[in-house]
Amino acid sequence: MGLGRGLYVWAAAAFCAAFFLPIINGSNQAIWQTKVAPDVQGRVFATRRLIAQIAAPVAMLLAGPLADRVFEPAMRSESALANLFDGFVGTGPGAGMSLMFVFAGALGALSGLGGYAFSAVRNAEDLLPDHDHDRALVED
Repeated sequence: MGLGRGLYVWAAAAFCAAFFLPIINGSNQAIWQTKVAPDVQGRVFATRRLIAQIAAPVAMLLAGPLADRVFEPAMRSESALANLFDGFVGTGPGAGMSLMFVFAGALGALSGLGGYAFSAVRNAEDLLPDHDHDRALVED
């Protein structure tokens, strides 16, 4: 989205996010429900959701000052940052925000690839035992 300079690119990027995120989240949730025993799923899922959602307000608190004081001024001057990225995001108004989108996307991609690089994360579905659904039903 940060590399686009027009409505059609932004719409395509938003569509891709809206299309793939439910697939990713659904797959993730299926693994968690298979691996976590039903009697503790509420606590585990609440904690997991808290950790995941705490990033949004932190990001919002950081994004404004970073845009206003770091990225936008840097992309409007003859700084090293502007010289390095002006071919990708330009140097006019909004270029700093575009660069922030590019950095956020790159960090997200790197974290996904980083998780894939570690076999313990990549093979978590096979390495972690499933909760014993039949035994959990008998104990209830």
